[in-house]
Amino acid sequence: MSEQPTYERIEGAQVGQYVSYRFFHIDSAWRRLPTEERSAGKEAFAQVVDAWCERMEGLRAYTTTGIRPETDFFLWQITERYEDLLELGAELNKTPLAAWLDTPHSYLATTKPSVYTDKKRIRQGRVIPRDAPYLVVYPFVKLRPWYFLTFEERAAAMREHAEIGAKFVTVTNHTTYSVGIDDQEFMPAFECEEPADFLHLMLTLRETEASRWTERDTPIFVGKRTDIRSALDALG
Repeated sequence: MSEQPTYERIEGAQVGQYVSYRFFHIDSAWRRLPTEERSAGKEAFAQVVDAWCERMEGLRAYTTTGIRPETDFFLWQITERYEDLLELGAELNKTPLAAWLDTPHSYLATTKPSVYTDKKRIRQGRVIPRDAPYLVVYPFVKLRPWYFLTFEERAAAMREHAEIGAKFVTVTNHTTYSVGIDDQEFMPAFECEEPADFLHLMLTLRETEASRWTERDTPIFVGKRTDIRSALDALG
């Protein structure tokens, strides 16, 4: 028998976290079901989320009810096991409520240190939520010519970007990487005290060099941190 080839992870690659944002939208016909049936469906869904909060290092619910028409709530999922995302999804699909829920958006990313950060100060790429009241998240794609700039040009632009961001102390950046595993390149996520805090940050960043190289940074979602039962109760 021929010897099977072996594959090694590239030098410098790190096992980080998988970060997922899964959005849900309820079918309006669900609201015409009897109250008892709706309550039972919500409780079964909530129990699955509660159980997984004990297994997954980062699982949080955010409501978007009344803001964007295509989403009602989303789950921020952070784990070192990709299989956790599959298993949680499968368990949620088995609940009665899943028959009435669509997933209009779902994004996947991973953590890693930025190549533009001082190597002496690099920390292992990890997302550690601080549980601020709001989370702003969106898919991001750069214009391809950005990658044909010299490293020094890109690093200078990103230093300016980071220096401005650091001035907005009520906003915490949790950008993760999607290249090769989803349709976008990055998944920026920002915890903030008020949605307007992030608006003022973005208005300032639009005038930076790095902003010139943005191809897409929509759709943008603003979620309010809540427990899963409150998010489900907002459905009706």
